[in-house]
Amino acid sequence: MLKYSYSNNERLKMITIEHNLKFITEVDETNPTGARLLALDKADQITMLEGMLKEMVAPMIQPALDEINAGGSWAILKVAK
Repeated sequence: MLKYSYSNNERLKMITIEHNLKFITEVDETNPTGARLLALDKADQITMLEGMLKEMVAPMIQPALDEINAGGSWAILKVAK
């Protein structure tokens, strides 16, 4: 699902398009930590995994985003908060 919002920067007239990139996490149900995760309801599992991904992956890909955005004349890629 795409969500649109408008930037406060009127000079650039940027419109934000929020999109989703799907990840799949394979969990070992025989591992105690995996079993604890699987004991949570699906919504809590997703919230926990998405939070961990954002915390761990976003800082690691920031240099790549900076490189992609260096010539950002028409679009800028960011990690949603």
